[in-house]
Amino acid sequence: MIDIHCHILPGVDDGAATIEDSLEMARAAVKEGITTIIATPHHKNNQYQNPKASILKHVTELNSALDQEQIPLTIMPGQEVHIYGEVLEDYHKKEILTLAEGNYLFIEFPSSSVPRYAERLFYEIQTEGLMPVIVHPERNKELQENPKLLYEFVKNGVLTQVTASSLTGYFGKNIMKFSEQLVEANLTHFIASDAHNTHNRSFKMKEAYRFLEESFGMDYVYLFRENAELLLEKKNIIKEIPEMIKRKKILGIF
Repeated sequence: MIDIHCHILPGVDDGAATIEDSLEMARAAVKEGITTIIATPHHKNNQYQNPKASILKHVTELNSALDQEQIPLTIMPGQEVHIYGEVLEDYHKKEILTLAEGNYLFIEFPSSSVPRYAERLFYEIQTEGLMPVIVHPERNKELQENPKLLYEFVKNGVLTQVTASSLTGYFGKNIMKFSEQLVEANLTHFIASDAHNTHNRSFKMKEAYRFLEESFGMDYVYLFRENAELLLEKKNIIKEIPEMIKRKKILGIF
């Protein structure tokens, strides 16, 4: 199993604080059946700065520590980029890091809003040959209230990634329901942990895939697992035709 979103690098953001924490997370990941993790520290979120060169250094160091501890897990480099207007400028300056140094780029929205310039930025990112991936859209208040906005992004080629813990109810019933609807409407393409530690923000990947199998069938399990593999192989992922979600269904207003 591949996890494309994880805060396992030590001391760089609000994830693992120490190398011991990273190793503890790594052991937990292996127990979940995870063999490869893309480390995606926060970048430019008004609190953390993790440019490409720094991340590559930390990934090398963590892989060395995993080898020494004989933990069968591989860490690949990535970055969770908080959306800002100069993303492409910094990409050309080699400060922005794509997932596993391929063509997929994580973009994080503020928790309660979607910047008005997002549509234009996504278009520009795609013209550079990159694929923008919105992380945890199910936890964004504006997208919850206006899912048509997410539909328009996806229809125009943007990808999304839902958090395993959202799908399994750890962020509450409303977010769980919205996550289910995103899967059902083909509005998400990846399931990932967004794990920060082994306590209150752990992996939950095995649980999420079990939920997918029970709720949607094995075809969805295969789709999401294969998409993670295709991303890692720098290939085009599988995309189904997106559908609209009606707002009243999300909020439970009938």
